[in-house]
Amino acid sequence: MKSEEYGERQIEVAGWPVRLASYRIGKSWYCRADNVSPGASLARSTAASRDEAEQKALARATELLSRIRRYPV
Repeated sequence: MKSEEYGERQIEVAGWPVRLASYRIGKSWYCRADNVSPGASLARSTAASRDEAEQKALARATELLSRIRRYPV
């Protein structure tokens, strides 16, 4: 199977840049959230629609990134 309707966007979550990449394989939508600088994956999700998959991945990424403490320099 081949991925279709690939889309990528960059947003800011809890003060960190996050890249959301979503695509469709068959009838399912997949989304991956990663932090932009090192590209480490934060969350992955699967759903019936693009919006639902992105919301699930974004919720998990927000949960993880909001735990990180930032100290002023």
